[in-house]
Amino acid sequence: MSHEYYMQRCFELALKGLGRVAPNPMVGAVLVHEGRIIGEGYHQRFGGPHAEVVAMRSVKLEDVHLIPDANMYVSLEPCSHFGKTPPCADMLIEKRVKRVVVANTDPNPMVAGRGIKKLRDAGIEVIDGMLEAEGLFLNRRFFTFHQQKRPYIILKWAQSADGFFTKDNHQQHWITGDLSRRLVHRWRAEEQAILVGYRTVLADNPELTVRHWEPQHHPLRIVLDRDNTLPMDSKVFNEEAPTLLLSAKHRPDLPVQQLIGPWKDGLPAQLFHILHERNIQSIIIEGGVATLQAFIALELWDEARVFTGVTHFASGIAAPILPVIPTATETIGPDRLDTYYKP
Repeated sequence: MSHEYYMQRCFELALKGLGRVAPNPMVGAVLVHEGRIIGEGYHQRFGGPHAEVVAMRSVKLEDVHLIPDANMYVSLEPCSHFGKTPPCADMLIEKRVKRVVVANTDPNPMVAGRGIKKLRDAGIEVIDGMLEAEGLFLNRRFFTFHQQKRPYIILKWAQSADGFFTKDNHQQHWITGDLSRRLVHRWRAEEQAILVGYRTVLADNPELTVRHWEPQHHPLRIVLDRDNTLPMDSKVFNEEAPTLLLSAKHRPDLPVQQLIGPWKDGLPAQLFHILHERNIQSIIIEGGVATLQAFIALELWDEARVFTGVTHFASGIAAPILPVIPTATETIGPDRLDTYYKP
């Protein structure tokens, strides 16, 4: 099999860590001896062993002697520093693997090519840039965070068949079917934070949890309420998940953390600084229209997932408009799901 084949397997394994390893990247590793996989693994949870270690541990006793003549395929450069676990580059040197094939160099300043250099200095052949574009897409959250100093931003909304976000009265009307709503809960479990504006809280009183998906990894709920006027009994203020309220005014009666600061262009001026400080590498923006449109107008988005239902409203609040055409379209029950990527 080719190098590309085994790297694709690394990507498949890495994806199993989605929603469980952040703020670490998703990483898969495959150990191959003469065309046979003798070990493989992936980074399963934040703080747990890295993919290379898991792959090494999976090698059967009768195959251990093959390791010095094997290739280690890994979707991201092996780490070279002590963090929650020892450096993977050191472990590969100790095991004396024959060759290491890497998709991407780690953008984290603590690694940033040092792992590859350490391997090469130890006499291990390194092939880097294998399926580089696919690796960048796999870890687009991680790369965006380190390279742009902000989280990867996913916009999400549902619109009626005739293009309306909601009816004129702003009251909640289900647009999508059960399958689409369950899919949204899975998406929430895959990201670190979810953000809504105060109008969405007033109109829908959402919980913003993943109660319809397992495992229930609730993201941080972020609520934008410039004037700090939301009712205290709003569900986003309950104890089901952590909530961060961003406002221009402080209220001593709210049972959640509040960060007060200036606003600009309809968004808190310190929003991305706050998220970067908290190691938030991905966030879903779920509404409402004004909040979504603010992110679009400022070109602060990376991906958009838009459901279109079969219901017609005839009139109402128009859904946001994206300046690009969808990259992919699929059917979820009775609904259409369009996925967009910012050029």
